[in-house]
Amino acid sequence: MAAPAKAHSLFDSRIARQAIVDSLLKLDPRRQVRNPVMFTVYVGSMLTTGLLVQSLLGGGEAPPGFILAISAWLWFTVLFANFAEAMAEGRGKAQADALRRARHEVPAKKFVSPPATTGSRCPPAVGAPPLPEPAAQMMLERGELTVVPAPDLRRGDVVFVEAGDYVPVDGEVIDGVASVDESAITGESAPVIRESGGDRSGVTGGTRILSDWLVVRVTANPGETFLDHMIAMVEGAKRQKTPNEIALNILLAGMTIIFLLVCVTLLPFSLFSVQAAVPRGYPGTPVTVTVLVALLVCLIPTTIGGLLSAIGIAGMDRLIQANVIAMSGRAVEAAGDVDVLLLDKTGTITLGNRQAVEFLPADGVEVSALADAAQLASLADETPEGRSIVVLAKSQHGLRGRNVHKLRARFIPFSAQTRLSGVNLDGRQIRKGASDAIEAFVREHGGEFPATVAGHVARVARQGGTPLVVAEKGKALGVIHLKDIVKGGMKERFAQMRQMGIQTVMITGDNPLTAAAIAAEAGVDDFLAEATPEAKLSLIRRYQAGGHLVAMTGDGTNDSPALAQADVAVAMNTGTQAAKEAGNMVDLDSNPTKLIEIVEIGKQLLITRGALTTFSLANDVAKYFAIIPAAFAGTYPVLEKLNVMRLAPASAILSAVIFNALIIVALIPLALRGVRYRPIGAAALLRRNLLVFGLGGLVVPFVGIKAIDLLLVALRIV
Repeated sequence: MAAPAKAHSLFDSRIARQAIVDSLLKLDPRRQVRNPVMFTVYVGSMLTTGLLVQSLLGGGEAPPGFILAISAWLWFTVLFANFAEAMAEGRGKAQADALRRARHEVPAKKFVSPPATTGSRCPPAVGAPPLPEPAAQMMLERGELTVVPAPDLRRGDVVFVEAGDYVPVDGEVIDGVASVDESAITGESAPVIRESGGDRSGVTGGTRILSDWLVVRVTANPGETFLDHMIAMVEGAKRQKTPNEIALNILLAGMTIIFLLVCVTLLPFSLFSVQAAVPRGYPGTPVTVTVLVALLVCLIPTTIGGLLSAIGIAGMDRLIQANVIAMSGRAVEAAGDVDVLLLDKTGTITLGNRQAVEFLPADGVEVSALADAAQLASLADETPEGRSIVVLAKSQHGLRGRNVHKLRARFIPFSAQTRLSGVNLDGRQIRKGASDAIEAFVREHGGEFPATVAGHVARVARQGGTPLVVAEKGKALGVIHLKDIVKGGMKERFAQMRQMGIQTVMITGDNPLTAAAIAAEAGVDDFLAEATPEAKLSLIRRYQAGGHLVAMTGDGTNDSPALAQADVAVAMNTGTQAAKEAGNMVDLDSNPTKLIEIVEIGKQLLITRGALTTFSLANDVAKYFAIIPAAFAGTYPVLEKLNVMRLAPASAILSAVIFNALIIVALIPLALRGVRYRPIGAAALLRRNLLVFGLGGLVVPFVGIKAIDLLLVALRIV
């Protein structure tokens, strides 16, 4: 997939330059206050800056050089926390710019009065003179058109688009069929078919018509289009915090308040201790405010606090790179906990259109004769099923289209009443349709319905296919086997979901026999047959009542209630507008198995946040041993025994502050890329977290702080 969303590396230079500028703009106190941990560091930076000014004027509590170093590294910490968030946002903005370039505000051919479309206009007979140019034909048959700017269109307006035109705005196809280039939206170079009356009737503004024509009813006002919504989503401007993220924020805020109270009380306690020790001959020095600020910044969870926003935004960005638009951060996180997946069969598990796969002749009938009759009856049938019959006859028996117009062919269109279609030509009456309808047609012409044909019908039905019987007057010629084609790789993908602990359930309106056959072929765990919208909704509610988190993919209007109820609702981009509006994610590739990637990204977001939280809390332990002995050795000399790293007082504090800032810089790539997800159990995941990030959080600060201390001493900075 060559979507524009995937064109940006982890540290794209253009994004990084803009992120540097944005990190300065984020110093606005109104933005900083949203993150309690970093706001505390922000206030500490301003406080030490004030102490630096005081020291330069001759009344400082510590040497100006020491205060300057502490203050500079505190500002560095704030700026790089801002930079991490700005990098994540910048990647989303780059995706939005690519989508914005796909918007084409073009003139629209609007109908003055809504046309009386039926969606079932019969094409001309094969070999007949071509119709007039589509636009002229529509002007004659559908009413007058007027050209208006695309921004002037409103919901409910009806427009006409033909080959070479850009679709002016989101809409629903109400007549016609056309090939559409959606590469500007999805990155997929292959064109797609859009037609009326099905689950592939939605069109998106900015896509281009490659062939034929469409009549489109506008479904969105200016500023409310799907493209506008995507741009807003990928920019992250409306990203809401998830419940787990809110809980973590509360934990971090609570820890910050606790350490703040501790550090505030340490100054008077230090002053009291020094004054009490002087009469007994134990002179000491009280701790300074600069040191206490450094202590506070190092003890509060600044690492995870500085990266938390970046982790959430990066999670949505990874979805965008997978060509999935998430409508909220909650949906991304919920995807990580999904354990039940409901999939609509038609267009999701299967290709969406039944295909002819086999000709089954009656006794005494050559298979080539059956194929010939079936093709003749289907030459004017523009449905996917009809086209597949023509192709099968051509590929298996070399039968090519004939100029039936010269034979004065009269085509019989399919109707719900007769449940058959066909052609009359040269004295022949050929029909194809449902078994009982063709049986009645045969008997009406004095024939009998052969037992072999009835047997073919029963066998095809048992296999989950759809039998179409072909007859000529009073003789049944045989059966066309129409089959729902399961998309390639489905069985393997569902097996992978099973390993991830996700139960797959296929939902379909087919009869139980057909549903069971497709379910077995696709490899799903369970199925719901003869499913109405109410039944789908009820099934989701039953799973949710049992404590399950349910995800569903769908593309049709009849899927909308279930999509609205599901915890994670992935609508296919090829689906109807109603399905897209009901879902909280839209898959631009219309690949239902994309949910595996969505779940992995959701789990990756949760694991990344947990891993970095573990690391952040663990590395505080090393900072205790680095700062506390150095800060309070002047007040309590006995604390020098805890100085296991043998750090000089000034060097210890400055080294810890520098490490505290640099570790945020070092972890930015991990926050943006995410911790790799592996399908392992919760216990194994906890052990890995404690071993890698817990133990790493203990060891790395000892090594890092000591290395910085040696460098500072070697450079004679302290």
